[in-house]
Amino acid sequence: MASIRDPFVLHWGVVSTGWIAEQFVKDCVVDPKTRGTTDVVHQVVAVGSRNGEVHKAQAFIDTYAPGKNVKAYGTYEEVYADPEVNVIYIGSPHAMHFENAMAALNAGKHVLCEKAVTLNAAELRKLLSVAEAKNLFFMEALWTRFQPLVKAFKQIAEDGSLGDPIMLHADFSHYFDMNNLPTTHRMLDPRLGGGGLLDLGPYPMFWAVLALYEHPSNKRAKPTSVTASMIKTPRTGVDISTSWTLNFTSTLRAQANLSCSATLPSPEIGATIRYQKGTITVGSPLPIPSWFQVQWFDSPDKGNVVREEKRMFHYVGGGWHFQADEVARCVRDGKIESDLWSHDKSLLLMETFDEVRYQGNYMLPEGVEKVLLNKPRA
Repeated sequence: MASIRDPFVLHWGVVSTGWIAEQFVKDCVVDPKTRGTTDVVHQVVAVGSRNGEVHKAQAFIDTYAPGKNVKAYGTYEEVYADPEVNVIYIGSPHAMHFENAMAALNAGKHVLCEKAVTLNAAELRKLLSVAEAKNLFFMEALWTRFQPLVKAFKQIAEDGSLGDPIMLHADFSHYFDMNNLPTTHRMLDPRLGGGGLLDLGPYPMFWAVLALYEHPSNKRAKPTSVTASMIKTPRTGVDISTSWTLNFTSTLRAQANLSCSATLPSPEIGATIRYQKGTITVGSPLPIPSWFQVQWFDSPDKGNVVREEKRMFHYVGGGWHFQADEVARCVRDGKIESDLWSHDKSLLLMETFDEVRYQGNYMLPEGVEKVLLNKPRA
């Protein structure tokens, strides 16, 4: 019989054998004690590949979880059906997230689904309604939210010493050589939800959610307006550079200017958040920055720096394990959503991206989105 002091063990089934699943599994097998975690433990018990390619799943296991007694399956359905699996991690391309997550929920499994969690807000609302009806945990894998740097950022940003946020700039870009990628690549293929917005956009959007939407002075008010612009590649019509501006004017008077590009590397500074009484700059890359710097001003009108502090962060692993710890604690405690990255935040991302795509005239091919809005946009 387990002792009350024994850690809670969460059994993971992994759907996909791509790069992002590799990163997640590598972190799941890192000893939690190396990051000061003693209350939860992760065990990857099953990995599934598509199209009957069980050898791919086995090769994945041999490389990233050797000696861990993990079952290899040639279909995702076998992972969903495995009675030993508690929760499904979905690392497939965006366009497959809805059907993979729905299948996992219908099999009675909790779900951690990679970002962008779906192709649109309507798909996400459908998944959330099923998860709620079945009393199952569901979370978008916005892993940045659970990293120690973000916890420290929030403590300083919300302690009152900087005042309210006024202006935020954030960019996450990555050079994909879009002129030479095969058109079947996930970044170029619109049938896979390709383009910069859904792949890169969640990260600058995350910092707007963290610094503006979550700020106590905002009182969880949604942006009052979204203005967007897109540049698309003539090869397939997906966006290669996208920018959008969010205005928060219900309770704050704040603005976020966000951008992403698939044709540039990320800048050295990932985000700059300017407050009434100071500035926080966040290092790059935005998904997993290793530092942030805070400057406090003498007064809002002069802006002379009177105090400065830089925080650095290091830990064993790639940083993906912190979100896994959150999932384990939520499942252990019977929650169906995380307090840190709750369903309203994922919905805010998808609603914003719907609007950005609408303004950029980026329409996905017919049939790619599995759930659509009930009525067409005016």
